[in-house]
Amino acid sequence: MKKADIARRMARAAKVSSGEAADRLDRAVRDILANLRQGKETALPGLGRFTHGAKGQVVFLQERGDRHE
Repeated sequence: MKKADIARRMARAAKVSSGEAADRLDRAVRDILANLRQGKETALPGLGRFTHGAKGQVVFLQERGDRHE
């Protein structure tokens, strides 16, 4: 999925313009990267969290729970 696709979905869900959704997405990504650079984890509620792996790489740990797919 591309950034534009994510922004469109966010815009529909939040009832904002695609431009506003894209700005929100950019801020979220910037915040995630800033936290990781500082050695902090960053959670994405309902999805999982970004953290550093044993070799310093960025790792996404998916939340476990009920899935209704």
